[in-house]
Amino acid sequence: MKLKQAFEDKLNKKELSLLPSSFDVVGDILIFSDFPNELKNKEKLIGKEILSLIKNVKVVCKKIRKYSGKFRLPKLKIIAGAKRKETEHRENSIRLKLNVEKVYFSSRLSTERKRINQQVKAGEYVLVMFSGCGVYPINISKNTKAKEIYGIEINPAAHKYALENLKLNKVQNVALYIGDVKKIMPKLKKKFDRILLPLPKGAENFLDLAQSKIKSQGIIHFYNFFEEEKINKRSVNDYLEKYIGKKFKIIDIVKCGQFGPKIFRVCVDIRII
Repeated sequence: MKLKQAFEDKLNKKELSLLPSSFDVVGDILIFSDFPNELKNKEKLIGKEILSLIKNVKVVCKKIRKYSGKFRLPKLKIIAGAKRKETEHRENSIRLKLNVEKVYFSSRLSTERKRINQQVKAGEYVLVMFSGCGVYPINISKNTKAKEIYGIEINPAAHKYALENLKLNKVQNVALYIGDVKKIMPKLKKKFDRILLPLPKGAENFLDLAQSKIKSQGIIHFYNFFEEEKINKRSVNDYLEKYIGKKFKIIDIVKCGQFGPKIFRVCVDIRII
């Protein structure tokens, strides 16, 4: 749906030019990441109109603070609809309960999570560092024949939702831990076939931990932001050599979404040799 067309008779030309064209929908909550101050006096009108235009949306929010703090969380303001920030999101045959202000979550990564599901082989032991509300572990549990999936999360609110979501999806083969990965991972007495690092920022600082728990020939899925001109095997290989002490091979480099002008979120699939 093109918002600008829907608002042609409600906003003037300047206001129309400022109207954000992109937004995220998590469950029944629509979130504007960049909502210009120039439209502040029209935000209620815009929010109410969106509720009438998009029937599955019950809450409209705008970010008033970007992702920040220890848990990389946003600050949101409700501009229309129900006065709540909790919702139930569905993707890839799973259900997830979460509060969009208390849990880091990106609905735009559902296709990427499906891609990971398709790579997991029967009998694998999988570790998800920074597992949030359980989105990756539950995706993998419900959509693959992995043997066991472990998740570690430091945010208490996200971990609480993750435990709820295990019950909601009737998942049996997922073990969740709350705390700092640097303290918990050394206590895990096993190695893994596949390790995911879906941290929104700074995952390179945990690649040493991932290396310590990956099996030979195992796969690490490393997420980071790269400038478009550096999204190639040579540049990414040079970058990873600073953090990976073992021999490795880049299997694939996948764009998972645009973060800014010529800056993309990328997943690098790495085989540890």
